[in-house]
Amino acid sequence: MVRYKRIVIKIGSSSLTHNGGRLNLNRIDHFLRQMVDLQNEGREILFVTSGSIITGMAEMDIAERPQQIPEQQALAAVGQAQLMAVYNRFLREYGAIGAQILLTAYDLEDPQHNLNAYNTMINLLKWGVIPIINENDTVATQEIKFGDNDTLSALVARLVDADLLIILSDVEGLYRGDPHLDSGSVKIDKVEEITSEIEAYAGGNITNVGTGGMKTKVAAAKIAASSGITTVVGPAYRNYVILEIVEMLEQGVNYAIGTTFVAKAKRENIDQHWAQ
Repeated sequence: MVRYKRIVIKIGSSSLTHNGGRLNLNRIDHFLRQMVDLQNEGREILFVTSGSIITGMAEMDIAERPQQIPEQQALAAVGQAQLMAVYNRFLREYGAIGAQILLTAYDLEDPQHNLNAYNTMINLLKWGVIPIINENDTVATQEIKFGDNDTLSALVARLVDADLLIILSDVEGLYRGDPHLDSGSVKIDKVEEITSEIEAYAGGNITNVGTGGMKTKVAAAKIAASSGITTVVGPAYRNYVILEIVEMLEQGVNYAIGTTFVAKAKRENIDQHWAQ
């Protein structure tokens, strides 16, 4: 029996694309192959992706991110189609299937929409399909500034009562300083409680491609922890990092990879929650 059966994996724009904005096919292949490996072990995988706007920019040969919301929405429409085509091309090579789910904040706030999203994801997992989730940037406005899907990944993990949330970033984990400015900054391996001091360490750094930084990742971990879900923020650039994180937690020996945010007591069973 595996301890971490239902896993939500969030990967940001900067980890899915090259510096010029084109999709990094080698990395995407590597990530998806690990997800299928976990699925083959009997686990359930949900993939929260970013990158629709930056992918649309590359497809349309637009160098700078537009400031106007309608232009961003149009680019998201172009990029999302490209993302799903690439994801399913690789998944099918490994005998897996991905299904697109686009959500807005309203979908996760309205009780009926919330339940509909839950039912869709649970049925996909029962069929062995990997839900591929992104914010519906083509119709939403505030979600384009929502934090590079970090918060979305935590809300999805809470919605489906996941056992583990993995957020992959372009840094090793949470440091007691900015590792880009201070090479002597020490990584925090394990966080038992997200205090104001921990939140202060997160700062507000934003990548050139994504809209989120460590601050949004710590906020996501806080949401997940309050729902009884362990979160690991780890380095996307490390080979086989997804498999290594799961193995690390299953063995429970150390917390050397990334930063692990320990969950609080598990909340009520999700089926009981929806039955109320």
